[in-house]
Amino acid sequence: MPQALILAGSRPGSDPLAVSAGVSHKALIEIDGMPMLARVAGALRQAGFDRIAVSTQPGPVADLAVTLGLTVIAAQAGPSRSVAVAFEQLGAPLLVTTSDHGLLQAEWITRFVADVPRSADVAALLARRERIEEALPGSRRTYLRFADGAWSGCNLFYLNSPRSAAALELWQMVEADRKKPWRIVRRLGLGPLIFYLRGKLTMHRAVAHLGKLADVEAAVVESAFGLAAVDVDTQDDLIAVRALTAAAKPGGDGNDRPFRPA
Repeated sequence: MPQALILAGSRPGSDPLAVSAGVSHKALIEIDGMPMLARVAGALRQAGFDRIAVSTQPGPVADLAVTLGLTVIAAQAGPSRSVAVAFEQLGAPLLVTTSDHGLLQAEWITRFVADVPRSADVAALLARRERIEEALPGSRRTYLRFADGAWSGCNLFYLNSPRSAAALELWQMVEADRKKPWRIVRRLGLGPLIFYLRGKLTMHRAVAHLGKLADVEAAVVESAFGLAAVDVDTQDDLIAVRALTAAAKPGGDGNDRPFRPA
């Protein structure tokens, strides 16, 4: 039974983006009249996932999840711990994404799952900078720069086997360094660090080596869709996502053209 987890937990205090949108939580921000959580759940269902869980705290997001027919699992302190707790309950294989993936498309999900190597215990979807900027010029994302290019995460992960639990333990260790690639590389050891400093370490090799540290096979899947890396982190993101969604509606861009992810 295909199953998925949506991360929709909230940090302590109010979320500025949610406040500006007039809602209590970011997952409740509406895109084309629909809360982002509902949009993400809808994309997962279209991709064939019939068991979907939401990691969140008690409150409005959990209430919406129940209304949508989703299973609620208590969020923990941090995404990695939340995934680990959910993985203990749900098991493998498990697709993981986030509630702020406002543009998520079923095609991105099915393509990702199909491209995950069968031997991989865990895989992450990433997109190259040039593909993202081609899809959404001017988009400001966080990039990890390696010898094979600059990459940005797409908030889609696949835990393919029970061994993935070990990778989640490693994730908890590197979570604080996710925007500082040199710190992540430092965990790999002296050899990979030297390769990185010389500009010769590729993203694929770095992830594979991280997997070895956790005694799992880890893989990077390159996204064919630049917009897969666009989530709603800032006000500019929200404006862009709403504009792209409006253009997807018949007549929304003045040309009756459906939305086609780049």
